[in-house]
Amino acid sequence: MKIATYNVNGINGRLPVLLRWLAETTPDVVCLQELKAPQEKFPEKAIQDAGYHAIWHGQKSWNGVAILARNEQPHERCRILPGDEDDTHSRYIEATVNGILVGCLYLPNGNPAPGPKFDYKLRWFERLTSHAAGLLASGMPVVLTGDYNVMPTEKDVYKPERWGDDALFRPEVRSAFHTLVGQGWTDAIRKLYPNETIYTFWDYFRNAFGRNAGLRIDHFLLSPHLDSRLIAAGVDTSVRGWEKSSDHAPVWIELADN
Repeated sequence: MKIATYNVNGINGRLPVLLRWLAETTPDVVCLQELKAPQEKFPEKAIQDAGYHAIWHGQKSWNGVAILARNEQPHERCRILPGDEDDTHSRYIEATVNGILVGCLYLPNGNPAPGPKFDYKLRWFERLTSHAAGLLASGMPVVLTGDYNVMPTEKDVYKPERWGDDALFRPEVRSAFHTLVGQGWTDAIRKLYPNETIYTFWDYFRNAFGRNAGLRIDHFLLSPHLDSRLIAAGVDTSVRGWEKSSDHAPVWIELADN
């Protein structure tokens, strides 16, 4: 079973890129972030024609998350992260697919830091950590994946000395990520590639992709039930170089059959 995550940075504007990637790689499950489209503007027919059923939570101009499943209907469990009834951002959606619970998330950026946006990011992280604990306790096989907007270690960022005050790399955020993982989750990429330089995002400016001046901010966290089933993982880096592509590249894992 191949599961992928992809921050598309605007699903309608980059639909040809998404459809080409789906056709070339045929993942079984895909988590998308930054749809940047209201609920009614999600390109459902094009996704269906590509062989995927979808659930999504859109938002005009910003945010937005979706879960796609090839030749199967995702069974939605929730479309908002518990813990704040006043939070209207479309940043979380959760479904079961083929016996696996999949949580798709788009964690807040948090810049400028310090400030209200950074405070919101830390609160959102706390809510995610609380919800994740409940998912672990459920005993289900769980994947929590998406754009976490955090580089966990210096190995995950090009020239880390330049990022000390950024909300994606501040100590509070890295600590929050390590607290989450410490519940018992496995960082899939780092399990298979503990020492390699691996990035998932490259800015549009200063030829960042050409210089490989990137960040690893899109992550897969696996519950203990799936840790032993992890057989492969990677980043489809070449997609970042396609015309009109997102500033993120798709990230994927492959799980052995249960």
